[in-house]
Amino acid sequence: MSAVLSAGQAAAGDTSAELATESHLAHTYHPLEVMVESGEGAWVTDTAGGRYLDCLAAYSAVNFGHGHPALIAAAKQQLDRITLTSRAFHNDKLEPFAAALAALAGKDMVIPMNTGAEAVESGIKVARAWGYRVKGVAQGMANIIVADGNFHGRTTTIISFSNDPVATDDFGPFTPGFRSVPYGDAAALEAAIDENTVAVLIEPIQGEAGIVIPPAEYLPAVREITTRHNVLFIADEIQSGLGRTGATFQCDNVGVVPDLYLLGKALGGGIVPVSAVVGNSDILGVLGAGEHGSTFGGNPLAAAVGTAVVELLATGEMQERARMLGARLDARLTALIGRGVVAVRTAGLWAGIDIDPELATGREVCERLMLRGVLAKDTHGSTIRLAPPIVVEAADLDIAIDQLEAVLEELAGR
Repeated sequence: MSAVLSAGQAAAGDTSAELATESHLAHTYHPLEVMVESGEGAWVTDTAGGRYLDCLAAYSAVNFGHGHPALIAAAKQQLDRITLTSRAFHNDKLEPFAAALAALAGKDMVIPMNTGAEAVESGIKVARAWGYRVKGVAQGMANIIVADGNFHGRTTTIISFSNDPVATDDFGPFTPGFRSVPYGDAAALEAAIDENTVAVLIEPIQGEAGIVIPPAEYLPAVREITTRHNVLFIADEIQSGLGRTGATFQCDNVGVVPDLYLLGKALGGGIVPVSAVVGNSDILGVLGAGEHGSTFGGNPLAAAVGTAVVELLATGEMQERARMLGARLDARLTALIGRGVVAVRTAGLWAGIDIDPELATGREVCERLMLRGVLAKDTHGSTIRLAPPIVVEAADLDIAIDQLEAVLEELAGR
C-alpha cells in the first residue's frame, strides 16, 4: 500500500472535531490529529485504515519498531508467569536483566526505575549522596552543573534547571543546587565548578532542543575536566542511547565513558516503561536500603522486556543499521538545504531539520507530512525532528524524505 494517503483516506482519518470535543484528557499535549489504532515495524494505522510511516518512534522509545517479535514474545511469556512483585521480594528476571544491562554499558551495577525522568532524579540523588559521603562536600551545599537548552524531564526538580519558559512558568518555587552553562562550551563548564560541585549532567546530544550536536571535542573535554576535579560525569542517554545514533551510546561515538549512564525510553522496547541508572558500585553503592526505590521499578515484566532489548543490542546489528541508514538520511536531507531547509543535524537515524521560518512553522510542516502519510514532530518554532524506528526499510526512509521535499515545494508555491 502506498505511503501517501489518498484524499479520501485523509478525510476519513480526520478526527480533529472528535478529538477537540470528546477528549477528557488534560491539555498537556498538542498532538497531530491522527487516531492511531495499530502498528507494525515502522508503520502505524489509524482508525480509518490510513497508514503512516512513524518518523518519531515515540521520541526513540520505539527504536526497534512497533511489535518487534522478540520483544512481544518476551512480554507474552512473562505475562503468563508474574508481572509485579515489588522490590520487597526477589524476582527471577531482575538480576539477569541488571547483569546484562551492566555488561552492555561496561559497568557493574544498575538502579532500575520506570520513566526517564525517574532515572534523572535517581542520578541526581546518587550524585548528591556520593558528594556528601565520598567526596566530603558539606551537607546541603552540593551543586550540579547542567547545560543551557537542556531537557531531562518535567518533574519539579528537573524543571528547576530548565531555561525553557514553557517548562518553568508558574511552576515555582524551584529546587536549588544547579548551575547552567552554555552547551558545548567546556571552558564555561570548568569555570562553574567549585569545591561543592558533585556532578556534571549533560545530554550527549540535546534532543528536545532540536538534535543539537556539540563539537566533537566537547564530551572528551567534559570527561577530562570532571576527572581532574573529582566530579561525576552523568550522561543522559535516554533519547540518544540504545542504538539511535549508530552506537550503543552516543558517548561511544566520541570515545567517552561517563561515570553514570541514564537510560530509558527504548529500554522498554515500546512495551512497558523501563529506565535505569547504570554505573559502578563505588558510586551507585552509596545508596542504602530504603533510601531510594519504586514500587514498579525492576518488576518482572519490565525486566523480561529489558533483557530482550539488551539481547537485540548485544549483537551490534541495530547499531550498524542505524549507522548505514543514517548516512542515507543525512545525504537526502542535506540536499534540501537552500530548498526550504536552513540547516540539518544528524546522528545515526536522528535528525533535526531547521525549516526556513519565512516558509512555515515546524508544526505546519508536520501537519502537511501527516496528510502525506508521514508522522513527525516539531520543536522550537520551525525545527522538526525525524527519528524513525531503526527497523525502517531504506525505501521507506526515502519515501519520508520524498514527502518532505514535496511539502517544501507546496509551501514555496502557495
